[in-house]
Amino acid sequence: MYEDFHVTDRWTGEDLHCQWKANIVAIATRHADAVDVRYEVNKRPVWIAMPCEAWVEQKKRTGHVITDQLAAQIAGHYLKGAIESGYDNGREMYTMSIDEVLDHLDVVLHEAGHTSKLPTLPANDDAQPVP
Repeated sequence: MYEDFHVTDRWTGEDLHCQWKANIVAIATRHADAVDVRYEVNKRPVWIAMPCEAWVEQKKRTGHVITDQLAAQIAGHYLKGAIESGYDNGREMYTMSIDEVLDHLDVVLHEAGHTSKLPTLPANDDAQPVP
């Protein structure tokens, strides 16, 4: 679905290859209450910041959690929409609101049918072995 996709840039018509690379809890890296989802867009790093409060809200409203796989799909869906709408202007970081996370989550789950049908996240060549 949205872990590895192509999208056409609204303004340039360029084909952009978007690939998920990592989910990182931003509390440690930027002292933010968020999960940063890293994508590469034609080899350019792009980060989608998703507020941790969205995980809490999802649990309250459905009793289910946002998994790593689901977070990657939500961020990818958001990124695809930003590029198609022309909102992508080459920024390195985009910040989603709680409502945006939940809205994109609903769309992704509707498309997939169930979380069990979400694609597995690819093993990443960038991963470093733990000593």
